[in-house]
Amino acid sequence: MNIREWNWRIIPARKKEKKTGRFEKNKEHIKQVKRRKRKEWIEHIKEKMLKHKRVLIVCGSILICLFVALCGVGVVRAIGRNRLYSRADTNQLDMQLESELENEEEQEDIEQTETETKKSEWKEGWVKYKGKIYEYKEDILTFLIMGIDKESDVKEVKEGTDGGQADALFLAVVDSTDKSIKIVGINRNSMTDIKIYNEEGNYVDTVKAQIAVQHGFGNGMEESCEYQKEAVEKLFYGLPIHGYAAINMSAIETINDAVGGVEVTVLEDLTKKDKSLVKDEKVHLKGRNAFWYVQYRDTNVFASADLRLARQKQYLNSFIAAAKKAAKEDISVVLNLYQAIMPQMVTDVSLDEVAYLAPILLDYQFGTENFYMMEGEMVMGEQFEEFYPDETALYEMILEVFYEEVEQNENE
Repeated sequence: MNIREWNWRIIPARKKEKKTGRFEKNKEHIKQVKRRKRKEWIEHIKEKMLKHKRVLIVCGSILICLFVALCGVGVVRAIGRNRLYSRADTNQLDMQLESELENEEEQEDIEQTETETKKSEWKEGWVKYKGKIYEYKEDILTFLIMGIDKESDVKEVKEGTDGGQADALFLAVVDSTDKSIKIVGINRNSMTDIKIYNEEGNYVDTVKAQIAVQHGFGNGMEESCEYQKEAVEKLFYGLPIHGYAAINMSAIETINDAVGGVEVTVLEDLTKKDKSLVKDEKVHLKGRNAFWYVQYRDTNVFASADLRLARQKQYLNSFIAAAKKAAKEDISVVLNLYQAIMPQMVTDVSLDEVAYLAPILLDYQFGTENFYMMEGEMVMGEQFEEFYPDETALYEMILEVFYEEVEQNENE
């Protein structure tokens, strides 16, 4: 074989090897591009689905309005009422903790009385405390109201801890037994069991932490709300919650101005945020100063969450009064407000359920005596403030708000 023949045979092999090498070099890059394109496509689909969801909500609201016009408000309210009451399980409460709250002598007396009562008729769900028997008020509705520390419209986020913390937590109790609305304020630093989830949304562990951080896990939407709802239910011994509303703090101005503003006597100096918010001054909150009054706290001041909670309690008292006045003049204010804050709110309360609840705002009583605050001790933890609820006080408050005493026959 001469040199010319040898070159002719070897050159094609070298060219093929060189071509294969270039392909292998670019193969991983092509995969990366495909993965990036796929990820962008998925995000695009999610965004479109979210837009479609909002369109469906609006369309659903329009259909409900048409249904109201055709069938009457009474029918829609009845549907809303039935749906609300069927949503929570009243048998999930676990208030059988007398042994932890009583001394041994009192406990023996309770056990003896309970045994005697059971001989006649003891109903499931009854609770005995300090010689008295209580049963849960089944004809009440409880809603969890969350103020989320975000100044934007709601949007889905990646699994992790970016769902936003619940800086304001309240239970709104609609009690038809005495036709009242009761509010229970929950300290956002209350130490309780918090479930930890990883970036894939898988449960990892349960730890003791501030209850406000629970909402941060999940997707910032319904998933985060369900996590927060579960944490509150557990803190309150399995209390059934019939609905929730997680409202971004950016909605405060809209909510405030929808009822014509709210008048308060400023509880602490907030002039660093708004010059009109001078301590002890009477101010009619409108727009941005309402936002600062409800949302702001100085994290450099110990127990600033307590100071803010006191302002929020005062504000809610005044807001409910202003809302009742505005609704008496025009009942559609409540429904209009619901629609206005929808972009900044995640809720499982539908428009027909709002239609049922709206007139209650006018008929039911609410005053400072209907506002309850958790008792406990605030301490400084390793890094953040920690609030430890007084278990006895919490137990007794639950009995007072959610239970009623059972009248016993003297012969029993």
